[in-house]
Amino acid sequence: MRKAAQVIVDVPTMQTDQPFTYLIPFNLEQQLTIGMRVEVPFGNGNRHLQGFVLAIDEVSDEVIAAQKFEWKEILSVLDLKPVLNTELLELADYMKEKTFAFKITCLQTMLPSVMRADYSKYIYLTDELEETMQDELFYGLDEIAWEDAVARNILPQLLQLRKQQKVDIRYEVNTRNRVKIIRYVQALKNVEQLEEARMELRKGSQKKEQLINYLQQVGLEKMTTVKEMKELGFSTAVLNDGANRQWLTFIEAEAYRDPFADHTFEKTTALALNDEQQNAVNNILDSVNQAVSQTYLLEGITGSGKTEVYLQVIAEVLNQGKTAMMLVPEISLTPQMVHRFKSRFGEQVAVMHSALSQGEKYDEWRKIERGEAQVVVGVRSAIFSPLENLGVVIIDEEHEASYKQEETPRYHARDLAIWRAAYHNCPVVLGSATPSLETRARAQKNVYKRLVLSKRANQTATLPTIDVVDMREEIQNKNTSSFSIALQEKIQDRLAKKEQSVLLLNRRGYSSFVMCRDCGYVLPCPNCDISLTLHMDTKTMKCHYCGHEERIPYHCPNCSGDKIRYYGTGTQKVEEELKALFPESRVLRMDVDTTRRKGAHEKILTAFGNHEADILLGTQMIAKGLDFPNVTLVGVLNADTALNLPDFRSSERTFQLLTQVSGRAGRAEKPGEVIIQSFNPEHYAIQLAKAQDYEDFYQKEMYVRHRGDYPPFYFTVQITASHPEENQAAKQMFEIVKELKAGLSDQSILLGPTPNAIMRVNNRYFYQVIIKYKNEPNLQNILKKILTDTQRATAHGLKLSIDAEPMNFI
Repeated sequence: MRKAAQVIVDVPTMQTDQPFTYLIPFNLEQQLTIGMRVEVPFGNGNRHLQGFVLAIDEVSDEVIAAQKFEWKEILSVLDLKPVLNTELLELADYMKEKTFAFKITCLQTMLPSVMRADYSKYIYLTDELEETMQDELFYGLDEIAWEDAVARNILPQLLQLRKQQKVDIRYEVNTRNRVKIIRYVQALKNVEQLEEARMELRKGSQKKEQLINYLQQVGLEKMTTVKEMKELGFSTAVLNDGANRQWLTFIEAEAYRDPFADHTFEKTTALALNDEQQNAVNNILDSVNQAVSQTYLLEGITGSGKTEVYLQVIAEVLNQGKTAMMLVPEISLTPQMVHRFKSRFGEQVAVMHSALSQGEKYDEWRKIERGEAQVVVGVRSAIFSPLENLGVVIIDEEHEASYKQEETPRYHARDLAIWRAAYHNCPVVLGSATPSLETRARAQKNVYKRLVLSKRANQTATLPTIDVVDMREEIQNKNTSSFSIALQEKIQDRLAKKEQSVLLLNRRGYSSFVMCRDCGYVLPCPNCDISLTLHMDTKTMKCHYCGHEERIPYHCPNCSGDKIRYYGTGTQKVEEELKALFPESRVLRMDVDTTRRKGAHEKILTAFGNHEADILLGTQMIAKGLDFPNVTLVGVLNADTALNLPDFRSSERTFQLLTQVSGRAGRAEKPGEVIIQSFNPEHYAIQLAKAQDYEDFYQKEMYVRHRGDYPPFYFTVQITASHPEENQAAKQMFEIVKELKAGLSDQSILLGPTPNAIMRVNNRYFYQVIIKYKNEPNLQNILKKILTDTQRATAHGLKLSIDAEPMNFI
């Protein structure tokens, strides 16, 4: 009787989207368990792949002998313990069905990127070569790295030798999850023994004498890092000599890379709650105590103290010996949220977001996996944290689109949170001042339980006054600035009072595009159907879709004219304008360009919080969750940016953004004001944001959605085909639509096939179809069949994606 493992291998294709059986070598039988990563041979050649063990069975010798194929064995185990527990393996099955992704892709997504497979290729000798040829190609060795062969341009020769069966290719799985090791120095001899050693030294051995002095001073107990020893002036040679003479020994110890090593967090205690907050805490804790997986919508106006509700619920969950997860939508929100959580719960908190280095992410993940952290704070991917015994899952700003992954697997963190909560019989809390219509509608139908916070937690703080400025009138009055006269006056007033302002412009870069005034030519991206954006800091034109970059033209490439002008407004241009209008002001800009470097978000927000700047100018990353008591003015420079997009959610997103950014003003004793600049001031999304009336907006928007047959009244699926040739993408999509029409009921609505709003991105053409439906039991099977049928075409450049409940239709 032999043991065999069911292994899913790292090949994301339809044919390999199933486990393969591998015999477990006798020496690994006791070591191997479900959820570990292994290295296995795959295919006919010497290809080695990483895989995950999904199950372990016993196979009789008779069964092995009866099979005509050769049974392959696992080559090695890549982990000392499982990296995925039973829950996460089951979650991968749910994700695979929900997102139409391959299971291996779902499993890889759950791990920090440093733990994903990395492969090396080697070319090795299988037969003897002529000695000079072996010396020339292989340097006299038995194998060489693939990269070396490419660099020396000898691949054609090697491929010829492979045809003659003289050489072959070997694949090797590399693991990148390296543990950080710190080397310490510790004394081996006491003061008297070291004194005897000193007597044996020859004269002039100053460094060795200094080393003896130091070791006598610190004694036998203390360990000093090698790095500190070198800072004290002791070289590697001196330390090695001390080890050889047995004065000291080197000790290696594992250490975590701590992203918050330079931070101090002052301990905070629970705040007094108002009656609404206490009611919310009591409701959620009822579900915790009864082990019920209820989903709550915590709908609270900006500044109503939702975070304190989260903190007090988590504190009780920890008291019960359970764990908690807190998701936030933006990296920019994590510094303040992390500070609050670390100040309340200290070392129990682990942080997971993309601004950490790979090593830091791996170490935070290990702290969670080892049970050393009981609270996880992080962005979307933190939903995969290997927490055991979950007591509550919280998703703050639940309406945010960033909770939906735009690449395969296209999951929504909210769906996975609800699945995990059901697995652990614990509540989910969805918090927002402006819930998504889908969430609010489910609360209305009592699928979710709605908890309302209608007043600000700080009793001295009031909601800001909001004014809408019609920018059409500003232009008629010959004001061509990005700032209306009213906003300029308010900014000047705040500067005089030493108060702070936040300005939102939802467009980065210097300007939208560059155009020739002679012939109308707009500088396009060569790879995408979109114009390039000017960036003055790097003096380049950039594409925000594919990353293409080129220098700024001074003459029109079309007519050679010199009347090149910049049109539109970006954050860089507004920053220049601000400094010209208010030369005494100190301005901080926060957008994708200024926050690329590690820690940049926190650095900017800390500087602003310390009053090192008067004005914080930024894109939508500054609109949410930030809490600065000295901010009394918020200006929205162009409220119409999202409103004009051809997306049925454009009104909802505009209302949410305006409400969120308005909530940054007047969060303490000082009253706040908001100026919203718009070219469509009468639009209901802007008027209701001004009135801070979510309920009225919800009713109006639900009416619009109902008339247009959109979510939450219909479910949606988006199928997208792309190909380097436009006709191939279009042809494939027309065939898919034909198949859908044949298989779906008359109640379903098909929109398309149509080219995407930006049809060409990175030299690929995109066509799409949208399916809107209420009940289609056969839809899942039809979509799986479409995926299977298009597998062959993928080898010829076609890419097909299926997105259930897409967040963007353009």
